This record gives sequence, C-alpha cells and structure tokens, in this order.
Amino acid sequence: MVPGSSLLWMLRDVGAGLGCLGMLLFDVYREGELTKAVNLAGAHLLGAEEVPLQATLTTGGGRIKCVKHAGGASALALLWDAGPAGRFLLSTTRLQDRKAPYNLNLELARARLMRLILKREDWGLFDYASGESLTEEFQKVNRLFIEAVKTNATDPPAASRLADRCLAEAIDLSERTALFHAEIFLNRRMTTNGIATKTTFGCDGMLSAGNGDYRRLLVEAFDFVSLPTPWKRAEPQEGQWQLDRLDAWLDWSSQAGMTVHAGPLVSFEPDFFPEWLYIWEHDFETLREMTYEYIRHIVSRYAKQVSLWNVVSGVHAYEAFGQTFEQRLELTRMSCLLVKQLAPSASVVVDLLMPWGEYYARNQRTIPPMMYADMCAQSGMKFDAFGVRIIQGAPVDGLYVRDLLQISSKLDELGGLGKPLHVTACQVPSSVATDQAGTWRKQWDPSLQAEWLEAFYSLALSKPFVESVCWADLADNESQYFSHGGLCGPNMETKPAYETLKRFRTELIERSRAPKTGNHGRSAVQAGNCGK
Repeated sequence: MVPGSSLLWMLRDVGAGLGCLGMLLFDVYREGELTKAVNLAGAHLLGAEEVPLQATLTTGGGRIKCVKHAGGASALALLWDAGPAGRFLLSTTRLQDRKAPYNLNLELARARLMRLILKREDWGLFDYASGESLTEEFQKVNRLFIEAVKTNATDPPAASRLADRCLAEAIDLSERTALFHAEIFLNRRMTTNGIATKTTFGCDGMLSAGNGDYRRLLVEAFDFVSLPTPWKRAEPQEGQWQLDRLDAWLDWSSQAGMTVHAGPLVSFEPDFFPEWLYIWEHDFETLREMTYEYIRHIVSRYAKQVSLWNVVSGVHAYEAFGQTFEQRLELTRMSCLLVKQLAPSASVVVDLLMPWGEYYARNQRTIPPMMYADMCAQSGMKFDAFGVRIIQGAPVDGLYVRDLLQISSKLDELGGLGKPLHVTACQVPSSVATDQAGTWRKQWDPSLQAEWLEAFYSLALSKPFVESVCWADLADNESQYFSHGGLCGPNMETKPAYETLKRFRTELIERSRAPKTGNHGRSAVQAGNCGK
C-alpha cells in the first residue's frame, strides 16, 4: 500500500452539510486559546479547481464567518503563522456548509497533509530509497494529525495545539520533499542536456539605468536581458515616439552578446497605457486597431534583435477599457498572430500574473488565470509558450508568501497546459518593514533572499518544461511593489543573492559539460538549506 493512502479518507472534503447554505464558520486558536484578533488580509474562499469565490468574511470573538454568494463546498485561504516554518497564505480543504464551526487550525493541517500525499504520489517519490527518511517523517506527522483529529472531538483547544505542531512540521517536510524532488529531476535534466545554459538565466533591464556597473553586472551573471516596452513611455503622445533608451539598450545588448527578451507589448497593469488612448475607452474596434499599430511599430523596429516577445500580460488579472471576456481573448489572439507574422523566428509568450488568482475573489469582471490560460491553449492561438511571474513579499493579492511546495505545485499545474513555460519574473525582498505579506522561515534579509533564490531556481529548472528564469530587478529601486527586491543595492553593491545566482549558474554550466554519470554539484536539498 502507498504510504499515507489509508489516511486519505480523513483528509478529503469533510462535513455533512447541516444547513446554513452559503456559510462557513471557523474557530481560530492561538496557543490553545481562541484568538482575539484575526488578520483577514488576503483571505478569500476557493471553490472547485481552486477558483476563488466571492464571499463576505468577518471576524469576532475568535471566529471567522464566511458568507458565500453561492452554495457548494469551499475552502478558506488566509495568511497564517505556521511557527518556525514561516507565515504563508494557506488554505483548508473544501468543506461543506454547516452550522457548527470548524477548527481552523485542524483544517489547515488536514489540507497540508492532503496536498503532501497527492504530490508525493504525483512525483512518484516512493520509488527512491534515498527518500526513506522523508517517508518516516511523513508517518510521524500523520500520527500527530490523527491524534489531533481524535482530540478535537472532546477538547478543540488541545487539538489546535497538536494541529499547530502538525502544520509546522508538515510545511517543513513539504519544502524538503519539494527540494528532494527538484534534486532528482534537475540531475536527470542535466544528464540529458535538457537545459540550454546560454539562454536560461535572465534579468529585467531598467531602461533608465545605463551606467557601466549596471551593465557589467548583467553580463557577469546572466544570459539574457528582458527589456520593458511600456506604451505610455514609448508613445506618450499619439504618433510621437520616444524610443531612444530602448534603441540604446538594444545596441548595447548586441555588442555585449546578450540575448534580448522584450515586452510585454500589451499589458493591463496600471500605468501601461498612454493617457491619450482612453479617448477610445468604449470603442473596442478602435482600441484594437490602435493596439495593432503599436505592436506593428515596435516589433518591426526590433524584430531582428529580440529572440522572445512577451506579447500580452495581465489581460486576465486587471480591468482596462471595460473589455469583455471575448474581447480580451480576441486581443490576445490578434497580438500573438501579429507578432508571429512580423518576427516568425522569435518565441511568442502569453504572460500570467498572480497565478493563484486571488484577485478574482474581489473582482469577477476579471478572469481566473488558469481559465484564461486554458482558453488560450485550446483555442488555436499562435503562441509558443506561457510566462508566469512568481513575486512574493508585498501585502497585495498575488504577492503574499507561499511555501516551496505550493510554488512547485503551481509550476506543475502550468506545465500541464502543454506549452513550455518561462518564468518571466521572480523576486523576493531582502528587507521589509513589516511581515504583513508573510515570511519564509523568518523576516526577510539579504541572506534569506539568497537562500530562497537558490531554492526557487532549483525547483523551477528541475521542471523539464521550464525554459528560462528571469529575476525582476537587478538593483533596488522604487518599484511597483517593494524597494528592496534587487540583487544589488542602489549603488550597485552586490548582495548575497547576486553571488548565489552567479555560482548557481556557473555550477549548472559545469554540470552540463561534465560526463553524464553520477551527481554533480551541490544537491538541491543542500542548496535550499532545508535539511534538519
């Protein structure tokens, strides 16, 4: 019998549906007592396929009340302190509506064990003798959970203490399991020459940064530079182009021998579109024509210099011009087809922001990311790959901290769409003022940023469908989300994360050239520093 499968009945959707259609109640414990304060920042409900649901969440007296706008089983996701493991946006399993409150601490532990069991089976880790210690630890955590379930029948506060221990240990075990899996498959990928070591590592280029140190550090650590093409700055007035900085970057990249990615060409993110375009806010046909001309102008100008175009980004996650679902798909289709016609040898990428989709719970005029991605993949659009951004560390939807198992699982889900995947941006801060967005083991600092970077790159590049990984900022700047996400300080002094990335890339290149027997380089478990 597969270890843990006998417990699946305890971990699946629970509850008997005792009434109160559209409502869930949770008792929230801290240190074995009902807590007086519950933080609902980032909290939302999830339905089938983990699609966010509209709901009204309130708290008081140590209880969370979730009034749903639809019936059916649902899960609660919220920012949760898991002790030494960190503070993450975690979710329960999907639960049936009922009058009696659930023990939130217990349900979070249940969901984590359920996810861990499923991923262990999905990854086939039971076949590896070197994973026996992880299996033994998994059984210990299972026994702790069973004890918590039994205790909850008579003493919920005591059960919450057991559940808290179970959750902290389960998250730690989850991360080490994810890194164990990454180690195996990164070695396997290197053995089969599955990584193009000259086009894998990239960094966003800041158009306003043109000093020698900035560009020197790019060349020393990266294979490609990703250059933004914000319409608002490229064409601030209709027909008046300002492309001098982009021209200079493309010329420098060619001289430096760096591959260039560019885009997004169309983005619904704030501050992308020029003000003059809003004259046509309610005229989709004119907007479509204007977008066509903008893309044509940019791609025609740089077609010979850009190897990958990030064509559309955030179309699913933000509203712009009140476009319908069908109009957004049409804009995506038109943009991809045009770029393919103008630059047939370049890769065409459709970029996904906020891949967990929390934004949809707040605004259902947007589109869940996986629904949008699936429609793009199934509709015959002319594009080559998906992109995804994994940015964590700011207290806004999409940027709350997730643990490594959640990240690895999301990458697997995106890989299941049948297209290659580019991580178009990844980033965590090296310093934050508060932990309102969550933490990974402890408060963010330069050393922890470096540890996360190496763990993330190990996870991402172990996936055979991931073709490149791009860090969001080379140097600290007042970016959209946080100001300490760079690999260097504002004066270009390098942080530990920069040196870690350089070493990781060098080791990967050396391993790709080494004889294809045995393991080479540091293991992902060692790299992630997650061993006990």
